[in-house]
Amino acid sequence: MQLVLATSNQGKLREFSQFFGEKLVPYSDIIPAFEIVEDGDSFAANALIKAKAIYDRLNKDAIVIADDSGISVPLLGGEPGIYSARYAGVDVSDRDNLNKLIDELKNRDVKRIPAFYTAALALVCSEGEFIVHGWMHGEVIDEARGDGGFGYDPIFIPQGYEQTLGELPNDVKKEFSHRTKALRLLQPILEMIKEKR
Repeated sequence: MQLVLATSNQGKLREFSQFFGEKLVPYSDIIPAFEIVEDGDSFAANALIKAKAIYDRLNKDAIVIADDSGISVPLLGGEPGIYSARYAGVDVSDRDNLNKLIDELKNRDVKRIPAFYTAALALVCSEGEFIVHGWMHGEVIDEARGDGGFGYDPIFIPQGYEQTLGELPNDVKKEFSHRTKALRLLQPILEMIKEKR
């Protein structure tokens, strides 16, 4: 049985491997990397698209895990949402996306407003398809603070804190992050599959 992660991102690979206590293999170590069109209308749909696309090209003994995540700001109609990674356009940097969100807040003369992160994890294997979600609520602010994390972390203040994710230490963030919450829900599903095999 092989646990395959639908990413080549070393940070995600490390995070998932540490959580499950076993090594996950990036799919690009098994087959050549290929473009997957994420045209779903939700985080869950896009995670499932990625997991299925890779599972369909692998040995059917594999268990493929994919995630799709992002930040949503209700004031902005839920933006950036599923477009979090390309909010400022195609082939842009995390900083470009961050700056666009800051500009949107400033254009509305908003200093601090509720927002939330969503992580959808999809698991595809011979036993079926499974999807779980995790959320992290808080607020976004109109200035970047801190150098930690990535993406929108420097402007997101989690509920119960006054520091942004860019300022908080990794071991603190890991305890309540949207991805950690989703991973905790995925773990019993993975254990069930292992028992069946």
